[in-house]
Amino acid sequence: MILAISLGIILLSIVLMVLGTQKIGPDFIQKFNFKKMMIGISIGLIGIIIHSSLFYSKAGNQYFVVNPFGTKSAVITEGYKFIMPLSKISIWQKYIDIKVPTDEMNKEAIAEIEGIMQPIPIRFIDQVTANAYVSIRFQLPQDPESFIALAIKFRSMTNLINNTLIPTVNEQMVNTGYMYSAQNYISGDAQSFKQTFEEQLKFGAYVVKKIEIYDTLYNDIDSNKINNAQGVKEIKTRYIVEKILENGIPKRIQHEITENNIFVSQVIVDAVDLEPAFKTRLEKQRDESAKRQLEQQKIKTAKDSRERIIAEGERDKAKERVAKEKEAISILVAERTKLEKEKTKLEQAKIRYEKSIIDAKTVKVTADAKQYEITHANGLSEEVKFLEKQKTKRTEAMAQAIEHAKWPKTLITGGSTSNNKDNLLSTLIGANLASKLDK
Repeated sequence: MILAISLGIILLSIVLMVLGTQKIGPDFIQKFNFKKMMIGISIGLIGIIIHSSLFYSKAGNQYFVVNPFGTKSAVITEGYKFIMPLSKISIWQKYIDIKVPTDEMNKEAIAEIEGIMQPIPIRFIDQVTANAYVSIRFQLPQDPESFIALAIKFRSMTNLINNTLIPTVNEQMVNTGYMYSAQNYISGDAQSFKQTFEEQLKFGAYVVKKIEIYDTLYNDIDSNKINNAQGVKEIKTRYIVEKILENGIPKRIQHEITENNIFVSQVIVDAVDLEPAFKTRLEKQRDESAKRQLEQQKIKTAKDSRERIIAEGERDKAKERVAKEKEAISILVAERTKLEKEKTKLEQAKIRYEKSIIDAKTVKVTADAKQYEITHANGLSEEVKFLEKQKTKRTEAMAQAIEHAKWPKTLITGGSTSNNKDNLLSTLIGANLASKLDK
């Protein structure tokens, strides 16, 4: 806008000057002289100088500036910037996206990507091939010296993307594939694979060594054969890759990305498409693994059933043993109770025996005492004689009473507390018959 206005002012001043010298047009045009023309041209030139020395730095861009005298500078930050007039400005993007597009991406998304790559063919260490799909974002150097050196070296973003970034990404992806086996990749090393790829882009490629390992498989020994030697069935060769260390730190080889101080801000491994033959082999392995797991499950179920049967047998034996023990304890307790009762009876009999001995001794002592009294008292005392007479009289009276007593000849029993009329009737009839028999 400033450039257009400035050029318009210069052109208008020249036209008005020409028309004024020719005496053409209104009076104000005819009065337009050389001095006014020079003022107009000066204003236009000032506008042109301002336009060429002032520009706006947009967000997301950084600029490489070369002034008319060959001095180089860089504009990294955003906003209006002043530079030397007539300087040449090259625009670079701060962030560069490189991606292997997939079939799901639309054309608009692909058009916004600065670097379009083809799927990267890689070969794992176990000779399995695959195509890798990646998405990477790079950030240009933020210090002016590195950015100026990068701009001078590559001259444009197109050269940087096509001649450096894409080839380096391909190379490091191939190197990363060389460090892993496809079997390990699908078995859980995918994250490690991605991390190794990112580290090689950011800090340089690892220096590695390849180690060859031979696995020998032997035939089974047949115990039925005599002098059966165990022969070699198969020798399998496998490889592993180890990083070479220097003072405990992996040794690296620098590449164009690290040498030019380009920062790798984002690395995504979208997919690794393995070859169809390996996929088929994986499917067979999966089926075999499923069968093996099924058989192992059956074996485990059978073992569990056997253990359950054994456990139930042990439980039943334990129950039977407890029952027998309870029965034995009951018998033992009964025998011990009986024994205690017998012991108690024996103690009681012993006590009664000892008491009878004491009673007998007491009677003997009493009798001896009476005899002693009679012997030494010249006969019985008056009191004793009186008691003996009374005892004799009672004895004689009782004997006479018994002799002259009229005892009943018929005895009737029964009844007790029962209210049964039949029993009462039977009792009365029996009594009547007994009285008649007596008469």
